[in-house]
Amino acid sequence: MAAPLFICWNGLSNALTGTTILTAVASAATVTPKTMLQVKTGAGKIRIVEWGYIFVATPTAPVTMELIETAAIAATVTTGNVLNYNDVTGIASQTAAPGVASTGFTATAEGTVVATRLLAETYDTATYFKQQFPLGREPEVNGASILRIRATPSTAAAVTLVCYVIWEE
Repeated sequence: MAAPLFICWNGLSNALTGTTILTAVASAATVTPKTMLQVKTGAGKIRIVEWGYIFVATPTAPVTMELIETAAIAATVTTGNVLNYNDVTGIASQTAAPGVASTGFTATAEGTVVATRLLAETYDTATYFKQQFPLGREPEVNGASILRIRATPSTAAAVTLVCYVIWEE
């Protein structure tokens, strides 16, 4: 049997009544990094299988999108949800728990990040992006660490996006 996979979006995606873009959006309107999605690991580590994003409208200027691991410093976020991805009747995530200082979306406060590890980055004006990591080559995020997708527009023009991450435990 395949290892359990989990997915988290930057919006509550467990009770959609419309398309994801209409219900799971977040904006970044300054030229400072903003955490759009955050997954806090518990005691166990996770392996990132895929991550991606969709801009609701094509950005007028490039946006830096980062997939990073930070140490124990979490952003303050809106509580998100963690869903089973490949086994709908499978167990719940043993690592990621939703909460305002753990797994969620659209940071209202970034916290003082002192250590990061860059896992992937784009400087993008495209409408969408996704990256799958080769099996056996997936980046791992240590237990008690924070995985973030951050957006940094190159101008003060707001960008609205949907982003997600899929991981294995």
